[in-house]
Amino acid sequence: MSDNKTSHPTFSEVIAESFPDNNSGAKPDVKSVEEIIKDPEGQAPAVKEGHKAGFVNIVGNPNVGKSTLMNDMVGERVSIITSKAQTTRHRIMGIVNSPDYQIVFSDTPGVLKPNYKLQESMLNFAEGALTDADVLLYVTDVVENPEKNADYLAKVAKEKVPVLLVINKIDLLKGNSDLDEIVNRWKTILPNAEIFPISAKEGFNTSSLMARIVELLPPSPPYFGKDALTDKPARFFVTEIIREKILLNYDKEIPYSVEVLVEKFEDKEHSIHIMATIYVERDSQKGILIGKAGSMLKKVGREARKDIETFFGKSVYLELFVKVEPNWRNRENKLKAFGLSLIHI
Repeated sequence: MSDNKTSHPTFSEVIAESFPDNNSGAKPDVKSVEEIIKDPEGQAPAVKEGHKAGFVNIVGNPNVGKSTLMNDMVGERVSIITSKAQTTRHRIMGIVNSPDYQIVFSDTPGVLKPNYKLQESMLNFAEGALTDADVLLYVTDVVENPEKNADYLAKVAKEKVPVLLVINKIDLLKGNSDLDEIVNRWKTILPNAEIFPISAKEGFNTSSLMARIVELLPPSPPYFGKDALTDKPARFFVTEIIREKILLNYDKEIPYSVEVLVEKFEDKEHSIHIMATIYVERDSQKGILIGKAGSMLKKVGREARKDIETFFGKSVYLELFVKVEPNWRNRENKLKAFGLSLIHI
């Protein structure tokens, strides 16, 4: 973990205040940027002279450590992390605040050639991240082929905003000569990018990367409240925790064929009652997910409940159900229900 984190409220405190859930399923009130940065009287809050703020978008191929880097930068577990590719499906914002600046980090799905509409949505998030960044972090690692997804790299090379090329997982290298070779190769591909070799897992050189990001931020008032940590509501993090446990406990097509929807989120003073449905595409997947006498589903539930309790700081009663929704990954109405965009950038 890098050594320049700013203290801030816990996720549960911020989410409870910003996104109060109710049983009606009503969506939280969405405000414009102008409304967010003003107080209830309509006056801009006191901001330190010379304050900086900006959007820092994290892009790259699957499984290079984008989510690990995001969590390290934010200082909280915002994105789920597994060894499997395509873990991130949504664009997730994590916000870092100090008296002098506000950084809105954005973790995006890995760049891939889509085979179905779900992957089209994931690519849309990655493509969109190129259009609204103040600083772009292109994350690679020491083992991937730089020629992978050359079309996307060509777009990154044309960016007018500062591009920081982050070479992750350097802890896997045996010597400096290997790193020099990788750096020189990337200099020819993205000649205008600044290169930062790091290990997000070990927290190596991430503080230098953070310092450079702060230097590149434009002068601006904050885009979100100074106590904000994310743009996502409480239910979103419940679905991500459950999905993470599925990714960790199942192999082959199961992790990529499921989606989770929270049907009920009843938040009381000392406990939360959650009902969530796990959707699969085939009856055979449902059987594997549930396991013999429900053993696998119970295991997922136990592990998810433990993390959800840690996340919110209170006891959780979690009920999980499994439903078959044929071909949901290619059905736009279902993807929309899961909060996945199909707008082409």
